[in-house]
Amino acid sequence: MSASRWVSTSMPYLTPRERGQGDAWRADAAAQGRRGTQRIIHAGEVPAPAEVTRLLDVPDGEPVVVRRRLILLDDEPNELTDTYYPAAIARGTPLARTAKIRGGAITLLAELGHVGALVREDVTADLPEAEEQETLGLAATEPVLRLTRLTLDRDDRPIQVDRMVMPARRQQLRYEIRIG
Repeated sequence: MSASRWVSTSMPYLTPRERGQGDAWRADAAAQGRRGTQRIIHAGEVPAPAEVTRLLDVPDGEPVVVRRRLILLDDEPNELTDTYYPAAIARGTPLARTAKIRGGAITLLAELGHVGALVREDVTADLPEAEEQETLGLAATEPVLRLTRLTLDRDDRPIQVDRMVMPARRQQLRYEIRIG
């Protein structure tokens, strides 16, 4: 497998970190001998896109908090991620600001009393939109993977929606399912 290919599993990004641990992306990349960083492009309230409105079960036009990030692997663009939170959960918290969050957003959510219990992921393939093409350094004909992750708490309330865009040729998604 090429050194530029990234093998990704979801579990590290769904579990709160222990006190003093850094973010999951940096640790996951380091475990594979790579350097993982991210740039927070924007954080704050926005009108919820239609898909996010449906997944977060909020009224049309209701504001939600988004964190838009460019995920880098060895200083190269690896993924664009928009993470959305209901405003009732994220308004006025570090989730609504561009500063890094010690231990990551999942850890902060847990500290705020919002722990994920069920995650649904949908993956599709598509061609990149113009902005995605430019940011990720892709040709217009290079496919991308689009992963949408919905995280629900123990009461089946949505607490987070992630929408990720990744160059298909640089990705391998791995799902491990333990039965019994």
